[in-house]
Amino acid sequence: MTTSTVVPESSYSVDVVERTGNRMVLSMGPQHPSTHGVLQIITEIEGEIVTKASPEIGYLHTGIEKSAENLFWSQASTVIERMDYLSPLTNALCYYLAVEKLLGIDDRIPPRAQQVRVLLCELSRIASHCVWLGTGGIDLGALTGFFYCFDLRERILDLFEASGGARMHPNYIRVGGLGQDLPRGFLDKLDGVIAMYEPRMRDVRRLLQKNPILQDRMIDVGILSSDDALAWSLTGPTLRATGIPYDVRRAFPYSGYGDYEFDVPTRTEGDAYARFLVRLDEMDEAMRIIRQVRKQLDTPGAWQIPDTKFAPPPKETIALSMEALIHHFKLVSESFRVPPGDVYQAVEGPRGELGYYVVSNGDNRPWRVRTRPPSMYNLQVLKKIAVGELIADMVVMIGSLDPVFGEVDR
Repeated sequence: MTTSTVVPESSYSVDVVERTGNRMVLSMGPQHPSTHGVLQIITEIEGEIVTKASPEIGYLHTGIEKSAENLFWSQASTVIERMDYLSPLTNALCYYLAVEKLLGIDDRIPPRAQQVRVLLCELSRIASHCVWLGTGGIDLGALTGFFYCFDLRERILDLFEASGGARMHPNYIRVGGLGQDLPRGFLDKLDGVIAMYEPRMRDVRRLLQKNPILQDRMIDVGILSSDDALAWSLTGPTLRATGIPYDVRRAFPYSGYGDYEFDVPTRTEGDAYARFLVRLDEMDEAMRIIRQVRKQLDTPGAWQIPDTKFAPPPKETIALSMEALIHHFKLVSESFRVPPGDVYQAVEGPRGELGYYVVSNGDNRPWRVRTRPPSMYNLQVLKKIAVGELIADMVVMIGSLDPVFGEVDR
């Protein structure tokens, strides 16, 4: 004798495609090539019009915050740089600014180290925007701009490799300054990037900015008001495209940003095209800052604080001084201890306000590392801006938000 079990209707699994009249529920991703990462969007449409869009995240979760809490203070940047993998130096700077505040040495960072930090972060901003611009153009069928953008990005990555030894995650910014001074020949390579930037971006703007096909795809698509941007806690270009000129570098200057002249680009339309224009203008302002920093780098100076409790002693002194050898051994084997306390530090990353809340209990490892990732907040507004738009414009709206899922999922 066989028995049958009645399964409650509420426990039925939802199919990938579900139709009710003219309504359809679609799963976009997580393998979709135009989602700029590992993202799934459960999309409801009526005909071709989106009525609901729910981002499903977590496919790239790596536990970076908890990994950082199990590493020495001086080691945590190796995993933190992998959150926003398009701008790793920005992550490292934000984290180490927080650590330096806890140590009470934030006012002792040498000027040259500050200048190089600003230089690398602005180069990171341009390199990150090159990825957004190149891949965003491909989403809309514009292939040529990708090669222009990635050629510029490759030359910037050459600078990262020259300074820190790696192109993607150089681990060059350290507590108290830098891992080492800029190597010989670095400034000549930097001058080459500065010289090629303006004609290269002029070509990119000529290709994309006035392109009628791209304008038709972006203008009046994914419109966001300034009130909604504030309500969703958005920052970066997505916020500034609604007319609000909030920039951490201006509001809460760090690393000497208050000494540089630059504008905060804004637009008022709040659509995908406005976000496109804001990022283009941001690249120009980043190069404006880079040119100012370049004028200061001809003057040599200290690139690390001289306190060997936090920074390794010079290599040439280790074999000559027992004290230097002991400090080096202590830093390598057990790092340093940070006084108990907590601090929130924010910087202006390519996608907006990147923040780290760091807590110390007096140990040689952070007790808590909590990230405020701009992509996480910016991505959620897709629920708002996608409603009423065509399903074909979904990739346009995702690209205009420029999410990086290493920091969304963490």
